[in-house]
Amino acid sequence: MSRLEHRFAELKAEGRAALVTFITAGDPGYDASLAILKGLPKAGADVIELGMPFTDPMADGVAIQLATLRALEAGQTLAKTLQMVRDFRLDDQSTPIVLMGYYNPIHRFGVERFIGEAREAGVDGLIIVDLPPEHDAELADPAHDAGIDFIRLTTPTTDDARLPRVLARSSGFVYYVSVAGVTGAGSATTDQVNQAIERLRRHTDLPISVGFGIRTAEQAAAIARLADGVVVGSALIDKVAQAPSAEQAVKDVLALCADLSQGVRQARAR
Repeated sequence: MSRLEHRFAELKAEGRAALVTFITAGDPGYDASLAILKGLPKAGADVIELGMPFTDPMADGVAIQLATLRALEAGQTLAKTLQMVRDFRLDDQSTPIVLMGYYNPIHRFGVERFIGEAREAGVDGLIIVDLPPEHDAELADPAHDAGIDFIRLTTPTTDDARLPRVLARSSGFVYYVSVAGVTGAGSATTDQVNQAIERLRRHTDLPISVGFGIRTAEQAAAIARLADGVVVGSALIDKVAQAPSAEQAVKDVLALCADLSQGVRQARAR
């Protein structure tokens, strides 16, 4: 059983959803980013998505675009992102880590090399937003062969005819993007999310995590009552951007994570 399978099974037995947190590797710098990464599990994160900085993050809103620029200006590379996972694994062998980003840096790095180093570093899954299922042979198939989950994005515009193709090689969990648009833009109503989850469950037995637009413990709790996972990214990234120092950024991100975790944990405890 993979770390992702084990974590979602464990939380299902507890009767609650997972808090899935996203941060950008290297933002606001390697040391501070690693401190945030290492602190997230204790602050309540159940699964961590680690963004791989790329110069053209076309699916992301302003907050994550700026985070990517800060990371790149601080010298973050794909090799350093993999090293960050290795550094994290020195102290934590149980929290699943999913690398999220775009195919171009992986292609330049070399797919075979990337898959090998990701597995060795302790990466559990990949979310590659610009690589559709028609190109599974490029990365999804080699990832699966290496025991790394390949997590698909589904959206309100992914219809019933398209879903089977999108989900065919999905593993780990399904990431439901609850609104059409870039990261950090708006949020869906609970009725819309509930209807979407019901539709997805007709197509897959995988855990379903919902993201985009979740910023508060109250919003996280509302989604946790419906889904298997609650994804929060831009709200955490904003804490980095607003902090007067790297040290304060670490404290503020982890404080928000703890608040969100409390909301998620209380949602199923009632």
